Amino acid sequence: MRMNRNLQRCLGIFMLGAVLWALPIANYAAQVQTLEGTVTDASCGMKHKMADAKACTLACAKNGGYALVVGDKVYKLEGKEADIAKLAGEKAKVTGTVDGMTVKVSSIAAAGAGMGSSGCM
Repeated sequence: MRMNRNLQRCLGIFMLGAVLWALPIANYAAQVQTLEGTVTDASCGMKHKMADAKACTLACAKNGGYALVVGDKVYKLEGKEADIAKLAGEKAKVTGTVDGMTVKVSSIAAAGAGMGSSGCM
């Protein structure tokens, strides 16, 4: 019985250590970043079905949501839909939590003049 109690304590300490060790790793999965690209919709991505990119983005985003094209990557945008809609079809800087190919938007603004496509001056 005494051995059983000691084993339980050891396992409890081990499990707590494993959880505390894994917490910093979970934080690396999603990081706050600023991306610069073109606001589009998740359905069309890089190629719009309509000639007017803004009209196409606004129409298609109703079904699939908004996205940001950065080079050859398409990031799905979550949150701040009203702010994103104002920049539909335009270049923008998006700041948010990036997790894989999804960005939880914390802010969005028109891309600044004089900025290169990489976002560097």
